[in-house]
Amino acid sequence: MTSSFSRRDLLRSGTAGGLGIIIAGSVEAIAGPAAAQAAQAGRGRTAGYGPLVADPAGLLALPAGFTYKVIAQAGKTLLESGEPTPSDADGTGCFRGRDGFVLVNNHEIGGSEPFGVPALPGLTYDPGARGGTTTIEVDREGNRVREYVSVAGTHNNCAGGITPWNTWLTCEETEQRAGGKYQKDHGYVFEVDPYDREANRDPVPLKFLGRYAHEAVAVHPRLHEIYLTEDAGGPNGLYYRWTPPKGFRGGKGALRELALSTGGDTAGGLQAMRCRKGNRHIADLSEATQPGTKYKVEWVDVPDRDARTVSVRKQFTDDQITRSRKLEGAWWGDGGAYFVASYARHGDGSVNEHDGQVWFYDPESETITLKTIFGVNPDPEADTNYDGPDNITVSPYGGVILAEDGEGLSHLVGVTDKGEAYPMARNELNESEFTGPTFSADGQILFACIQTPGYVFAITGPWSQKPGAGNR
Repeated sequence: MTSSFSRRDLLRSGTAGGLGIIIAGSVEAIAGPAAAQAAQAGRGRTAGYGPLVADPAGLLALPAGFTYKVIAQAGKTLLESGEPTPSDADGTGCFRGRDGFVLVNNHEIGGSEPFGVPALPGLTYDPGARGGTTTIEVDREGNRVREYVSVAGTHNNCAGGITPWNTWLTCEETEQRAGGKYQKDHGYVFEVDPYDREANRDPVPLKFLGRYAHEAVAVHPRLHEIYLTEDAGGPNGLYYRWTPPKGFRGGKGALRELALSTGGDTAGGLQAMRCRKGNRHIADLSEATQPGTKYKVEWVDVPDRDARTVSVRKQFTDDQITRSRKLEGAWWGDGGAYFVASYARHGDGSVNEHDGQVWFYDPESETITLKTIFGVNPDPEADTNYDGPDNITVSPYGGVILAEDGEGLSHLVGVTDKGEAYPMARNELNESEFTGPTFSADGQILFACIQTPGYVFAITGPWSQKPGAGNR
């Protein structure tokens, strides 16, 4: 997602050096080093659904046989309350509806974006903030039915995550304190019910999840632990785990009830990740350059999760925790939590440089494994080069789909379960990032967004072909 000091700034300043990884795209990942070796040798690049076909409308290039519908457009489509769809569509959750599907769409609004989330009575946390979420209902074919405000008055709603009880956790990527136009502190996670509008009234920050620049979350479906990414620099951010208090059972309204209970601000335990390789402490995730790299994980208690005087990530010394530049998307799948580091540069304090890592946390073994790494992209304008993975979703057809937020051309990038990267879509309009990829419950629609000027798409096509090798 957006940040005040971007990868674009670093590249322009000339600080981006090579990692020695010879391909620009993803080099292995979900299934072992053989795929990486084949990719580096230039063999077997046959994954995906075929080459992208230019869009006469100049919006979205897709493989042959795939089509899209625009289901929301900032400033053009209208909410039920009469205002235009807000700007900066971002992280998105999809839920099964009565006659189709229900999307909860974040709006990463933190400044002067043209269309804010309307501060409707009863749904607004802080009238001084213009971000929030809208809920979009579509039919089984992905046609728009209606859109309305679900939460307003939050700040810079970036990504989030789906809970096992079918709600959406929307994350504020900020550390903004009350003052000036802001009447309340920000940097929290809020729960959004996709079905019950009344459940979203009087939004409650889940302060027990900490106050920092939240990016995304993944929720353990059995233990109801919550894993969280932090997109921050100076110093770089952390990966967190929240463990619920004894006797807690997740469900509709349970997190809100916990937040409002006595001692709710510090309910459960919030911890930061510390990695080691044998007895050696890993201070920076960019140290890993080979897919398959595995680290043992320990968890360190956060001293002051509401960051009353010091930002959470600054409460630790580098030998106490493991940092990463640009921790971004997260998704639960395959029995664990995927999470993404979008890029790393020496200039931001990273040990090595890369243009994206995908990690997998296994809660059973308490390890993380590097599944995919993108080398520093030598030519961002090349249509076969990918960089800057951000939002992530696990595909029902194997592997993952990544939203590219990098330099030059912007893609939705697939990575098969054999570790090959392939293009799923290309932004034909501009160089704005893709955001919010998520599949419908039946696997027939991929929803995704272009953040600026603000489009939400429903993509359909011959998904059953599966994106494995040999489709082209």
